[in-house]
Amino acid sequence: MEPHRGTDSVVVTGEAVELDLVPAKLPTRALALALDLAIVGALLVAALIGVVVAGVEVDDALAITIGVSLSVLAFVVWPTAWETLTRGRSPGKVAFGLRVVSDDGGPIRFRQALVRALAGLFLDFGLVSGVVAIVVSACSRRAQRVGDLLAGTIVLRERVPRSTRHPVLPTPDPALAGWASTLQLSGLPDDLALAARQFLARAPQLEPGVRRTLGEQLATDVAARVAPAPPSGTGAEPYLTAVLAERRSR
Repeated sequence: MEPHRGTDSVVVTGEAVELDLVPAKLPTRALALALDLAIVGALLVAALIGVVVAGVEVDDALAITIGVSLSVLAFVVWPTAWETLTRGRSPGKVAFGLRVVSDDGGPIRFRQALVRALAGLFLDFGLVSGVVAIVVSACSRRAQRVGDLLAGTIVLRERVPRSTRHPVLPTPDPALAGWASTLQLSGLPDDLALAARQFLARAPQLEPGVRRTLGEQLATDVAARVAPAPPSGTGAEPYLTAVLAERRSR
């Protein structure tokens, strides 16, 4: 059985769960960015008013410094801080139901947020007023701008996990719990785990012969990447159920 690879609108998490999340389109992302910039702009105006009220004289050198500082604050500090602390959601993204995630479905990390922000300042938005972001995003199947491609991230519109619409998986055999707790699961890839999960969810609807063949083939594929081997006499479906249950609990 060929492991499920997913589509462009599906992200597979490390728990082998499909997230039915659609990549955000450029207009929605632009609105979210505009809201973030409006908030930053309001804060900066308040700060400038404070400078004027304090009677600070602004010469050309200071004006340039302020301009550069504002650009860094708006395009680097603001998005990096928000996306790191909130796992991918700035105020603008919250308003429009967007979230930045790693391209494997996991939460965005500081390094990724910083790369996205720096690329936004120097490549996507800052130097050519968004032309690069528009062109690259329009050509990307997942609507990724340069910053997303460099950081390994995707901006998604949040929806309900697809797994909530699937049948409940079988309950793992308690007799296999002790063995399952010793499993080494680092070699089990997400796509194979997802294929096993999908098989178990749909097994009751399969023809008996097809069910047995697919189950045994998947169990063989999983066993080649997971150690130790199951107790003698363990069936394919109980084996797969125990492995996925242990993987999920970890």
